[in-house]
Amino acid sequence: MRTLFTNGKIYLDRYRFAEAVLIEDDKIKKIGSMLELVPYIIDSKVIDLQGRTVLPGFNDSHLHLYGTASFMQAVNLYGRSSIGEIITRSLDFITSHPKKQEILTGRGWNQDYFLVDSRLPNRKDLDQISLQRPIVFPRACGHIVVVNSRALEQANINRTTVCPVGGAIDVDEQGEPTGILRENALLLIEGLYPQPTVQEMFQHLKNIAHRANSMGITSVQTNDLHIGEDNWQVLDDAYRMLAEEGLLKVYHQISFSNLAEFQQRISGGFHPSEHPFNRYGCLKLFADGSLGARTAALRSPYADDPSTSGIEVLSPAQLDTWITTATDASIQVAIHAIGDRAIQNVLDAYMKSCHDNNELRHGIIHCQITDMEILRTFRKLDILAYVQPIFLHYDLHIVQQRVGKALADTSYAFKTMETLKLHTAYGTDAPVEDFNPINNIYCAITRKDLDGEPKNGFNPKESVDLATAIDAYTVGSAYASFDEHHKGRLFEGYDADLIVLDKPIFALEHDAIRSVSVVMTTVGGRIVYEK
Repeated sequence: MRTLFTNGKIYLDRYRFAEAVLIEDDKIKKIGSMLELVPYIIDSKVIDLQGRTVLPGFNDSHLHLYGTASFMQAVNLYGRSSIGEIITRSLDFITSHPKKQEILTGRGWNQDYFLVDSRLPNRKDLDQISLQRPIVFPRACGHIVVVNSRALEQANINRTTVCPVGGAIDVDEQGEPTGILRENALLLIEGLYPQPTVQEMFQHLKNIAHRANSMGITSVQTNDLHIGEDNWQVLDDAYRMLAEEGLLKVYHQISFSNLAEFQQRISGGFHPSEHPFNRYGCLKLFADGSLGARTAALRSPYADDPSTSGIEVLSPAQLDTWITTATDASIQVAIHAIGDRAIQNVLDAYMKSCHDNNELRHGIIHCQITDMEILRTFRKLDILAYVQPIFLHYDLHIVQQRVGKALADTSYAFKTMETLKLHTAYGTDAPVEDFNPINNIYCAITRKDLDGEPKNGFNPKESVDLATAIDAYTVGSAYASFDEHHKGRLFEGYDADLIVLDKPIFALEHDAIRSVSVVMTTVGGRIVYEK
């Protein structure tokens, strides 16, 4: 089947455009001017773009697709302005969802958005919602969870509980758990979550894939599979079912419950037979926590809480072992690291393993708190930077408080990364932030939050231009999954993954970009969304 898109502004690269593109089956057959593609009109289905802009499909380089899907079934706590509002919202949810499973889950609360008493919620707060049902409410970042007394009881967490290494159980003055769990302490409550069937998981994935398509997302690199944990094989099967729908091209960033599980997987073959819409990709590790939770590992104590400098989820020695094991098996590694200490730990480990030759395309996810020395080491080792400009929506309001002005001024350094010619790949870390690519691009080029503040942007010298942001979201992400020679550009022979926008994004003032929406998305030449 052949489809000819005509009369458009089709983005090729850095402000080069074509007028028409011919798709044959799942590939781009021909691209060029209207005159050049006139001979193909007779035997093709013709779609008149009416001057609209066409981009390659967006590729979210790091998110949690199933986590985002499952969040849609929980209490939405994003933007709540007080603990009291969290309680009220949860009680309303219970009333309107009487048939939901016993455990009550919700995500999105952020104490920095509370207008009064900006403390972390605790078990006593959640006990006001229910004493009978276990309640588990992760913070927006996912690196802190607050639970009620019933959940503590069911998880057997008490004053004598030994916390896993790389985590923390907060206790009160009497030594009793407060219900606040940090980092690896979250492992203690895994058994509380319900175990959906493969059909339920598949339906959740299909629903979120349709939503992604409506935003112009055609590929994702997702960290949902945690091999060794309960039910991971059921989720694996659900992803295989999703692949047959042809909606999203999925590249898995895979976590393991321990090193032995990883080594066992290597011995049995890390990459199973691959479907083009469902590929096992890289090993995913965590080096630290989050800035908002003050668990990101910093070199110096937090400026607004000198009692802590964050948490190393993996020690330098553990990082060395994991990375060496993966590299020796020719497996790509992507590591969550936000604080400057965690980032340096990962870079030091990569330096021992890569020897200035990063053929496996190892990378660091988030790369938020940096200085020039760190960024130059990225360049020296050719380490990939998976970044989320949308994080500025919240972080620009707290970063100076957390790390001080000097370090804040060299952080979220997207323009410096471009100047140093780092391989950058844009993503959102959804459900930490919404996975709308337009909002992400807006934050990258304006350095503002989604309310348009501050007026001149946060540290505006680190703004990038529109072409840079689009490229990082398309061919940059394709590079991270070894796909840059057939995906991420609208070139002849490339995958026919493209999107049509409702407004001329290249002609808009930067502040108007947030108003752009997607009117059509094709994956492999097939229209999967049309407005």
